[in-house]
Amino acid sequence: MRAPKGSPSEQKSQTIIDTARRALKIESKAVADLVDRVDESFVNVVHHIDQCQHLIITGMGKSGLIGNKIAATFSSLGLPTLFLHAAEASHGDLGMIVENDTVIAISNSGETEEIVKLLPSFKRINCTLVAVTGKPASTLAKCSDFVLDVSVQEEACSIDLVPTASTTATLALGDALAVAFMKLRGIREEDFAQNHPGGSLGRRLLTTVEDLMHSGDAIPKVFEDADSRLVIGEISKKRLGVTLVIDHSDNLKGMVTDGDLRRLMEKEKNVTQLKASNMMAKNPKTITKETLAAKAVQIMEEHSITSLIVSDEGKIQGIIHLHDILKAGIV
Repeated sequence: MRAPKGSPSEQKSQTIIDTARRALKIESKAVADLVDRVDESFVNVVHHIDQCQHLIITGMGKSGLIGNKIAATFSSLGLPTLFLHAAEASHGDLGMIVENDTVIAISNSGETEEIVKLLPSFKRINCTLVAVTGKPASTLAKCSDFVLDVSVQEEACSIDLVPTASTTATLALGDALAVAFMKLRGIREEDFAQNHPGGSLGRRLLTTVEDLMHSGDAIPKVFEDADSRLVIGEISKKRLGVTLVIDHSDNLKGMVTDGDLRRLMEKEKNVTQLKASNMMAKNPKTITKETLAAKAVQIMEEHSITSLIVSDEGKIQGIIHLHDILKAGIV
């Protein structure tokens, strides 16, 4: 039952809506404000990331959680990236950094004690230090090679204390670095998929026709002079709804589908008198075994067919059916 207009319950609901909208507006502005700060310093950071052996990202608290996500993004792009917990760094984890690595230190205040304590060590290791901070005049900023300003006018919370807009801005800047790095490296879908072999993206971008095709004795085939009984029998036996038609040198001559059979039965008075050569469609669509299975689906959709013959310079290697691709979860 809807609360009466102006009732305490309705007022509370409106307060929640107004608060949420205010938070989204503040965080949206925090991200939008970053646009004009993308300058040559940002470009230099991207180039250092591209040239480094390892990318190390460090932070504490909420900044550390954001750093973890940024590190995961860069790792997924094929760049060896590690998250260094700033508190653990002083107890042995500094060993993961070597000379010429790039370190991104995240601290909104730029005065985070655990990170400030690491500054002499970063200098000693001779790594490139990038400060991601909301205070460009902070200790961290002054000791860094590059400074990326993520300052915000206010946090989204009503008391202007809880990291909200500031962490959103930092995450957005990390994404901007990642996509700029992708552009510089020329990373393609196939490259990205190499690091995601277990997901649907990996299946779509890594699975080839060869992985799913029927080959050898599983290929439905009849000779050109085969009668309709043999054609129907081969289609039924191999359960792919089609059969290839070949000559006695195993050269592809055509294909007969169960749809072709139905149409012939409607048109011809005596289908039993027909040979495979009279029933087949010539020049059926073919594909190579190296082609991505996702591409095979696209070809099938374009031509309204459910099977493709896999061949190499006229030599029959197999056949792939739409159902095989659907079962593999490619689409």
